[in-house]
Amino acid sequence: GEAGTGKELVARAIHEASHRRQGPFVAVNCGAIPEHLLEAEFFGYRKGSFTGAQEDRTGFFQAAQGGTLFLDEIGDLPLAMQSKLLRAIKERAVRGIGWTQETPVDVRVLSATHKHLPDEIQAQRFRQDLYYRLNVIQVCLPPLRERPEDIPLLSHRILQRIAHDNGMAETPRLSPEAAAALAAHPWPGNVRELENLLERLLAYAG
Repeated sequence: GEAGTGKELVARAIHEASHRRQGPFVAVNCGAIPEHLLEAEFFGYRKGSFTGAQEDRTGFFQAAQGGTLFLDEIGDLPLAMQSKLLRAIKERAVRGIGWTQETPVDVRVLSATHKHLPDEIQAQRFRQDLYYRLNVIQVCLPPLRERPEDIPLLSHRILQRIAHDNGMAETPRLSPEAAAALAAHPWPGNVRELENLLERLLAYAG
């Protein structure tokens, strides 16, 4: 799905509706981690295994033990890290930096991307074997411009949250003119843009 369509919310809903809901939900933005830190962040490390490693640290896989690991923007992972991720998923075990043995892990992996991964495979920027390992069940989130009927409900829920966060006694309501303007907007930023706009409108109104 495009950026801002709510992929993490869907992943969290899948987790909450599953038998793993009592376990942790660990969300990771793959595009936000510097390449030289990826292995350490994903799999952990032992104290002294590299400069700056002042204590043992677990990685994302260990943190998600018994629960769900959500890998957002997985299409941004470099090929070298894709290979290591594939092994961890296939073997259901990880080896942190400085560790001599692998540690078994029991996690569900959910992944998301705004890229068209078959095109990335053709361009040799994404591993085909990792794609098939991950692409067991695919959920496509349409952009907001293709589902304008969702805008009133989304707006109401967003306004409810904003009102609660700001201690407002009542949830603000959209005028018919405002609702029509929202329905006509193309929403290039999707739900995230809608949320930001409503927060800005309430700030001006206050």
